[in-house]
Amino acid sequence: MLQNKFLPYAALALGITALSLSAMFVRWADAPGAMTGFYRLLISTVLLTPFFIKQQTQREKIDRKFLLFPILGGIFTACDFALWNTSVHYTTAANATLLGNTSPLWVALFAFFVFRETLKGSFWFGLLLALTGAALVVGSDFLLHPALGLGDLMASGAAIFYAGYQLITQRGRRHIDPSRYVWLVGVSATVSMFIINLSLGNSFAGYSTQTWLVFLATAIVSQMIGYLSITYALGHLPASVVAPTLVGQPILTAILAIPLLGEFPAAVQWIGGAVALAGIYIVNQSHTKTNAETPNA
Repeated sequence: MLQNKFLPYAALALGITALSLSAMFVRWADAPGAMTGFYRLLISTVLLTPFFIKQQTQREKIDRKFLLFPILGGIFTACDFALWNTSVHYTTAANATLLGNTSPLWVALFAFFVFRETLKGSFWFGLLLALTGAALVVGSDFLLHPALGLGDLMASGAAIFYAGYQLITQRGRRHIDPSRYVWLVGVSATVSMFIINLSLGNSFAGYSTQTWLVFLATAIVSQMIGYLSITYALGHLPASVVAPTLVGQPILTAILAIPLLGEFPAAVQWIGGAVALAGIYIVNQSHTKTNAETPNA
């Protein structure tokens, strides 16, 4: 009984740690950020193919009209990875992770303006906190290091694409089971990343053994272990436990970046990050409660 209670929490901790290492892998790879993202997706998708084939034989076929959801989800994922992985080369790991995790803000705002969802006062308070914190983080970079400011903008753009992925997936998962949906997104994202790297003129070969090992590590650790662990935890723990814990991912990245990358955030960025994380948490909780209280049509 104790083991059954322990495993979901252990999986959540493992998943957050695995995702927190994403920025380190990008920085350790002697390759463009978009190329690291490509191999992260390609390798993980190939490794998941046997599971997809097994599901195909055990479940009914997917209606072709629903394939648009994972295809669009993959395109959004590719744009997210391309921007975020590149941002890690232009800003600190902590900044990239923090700003890349502002997607709950964009999801809620899209739901408000497009789906006309009613948002509580707590949402707007959380949004104000998150934007204030982000301004402290990004503003100090623009004033002191314009290149870091560019990386911050890329990470913020990545969050918008990640929000798009979440909105698409929310609808696509109504028609496609999770394991096959994840694989189809992976295929679409891999193809999209291939096109992005071609357009950027990035080389697909000629990397050192260390870089190839980093490609493999980010595919297994960040993509497979990270997402599978979080998915397992979500199946056994309430969202009220998982959501605030996930918000702690940027904090862990900032802590790990000190010994692993030698990055020491400025005092104003620690303060801004804390304010932004508090705002993101409030937004996420407010939006989740609003959805729970809204009856299905």
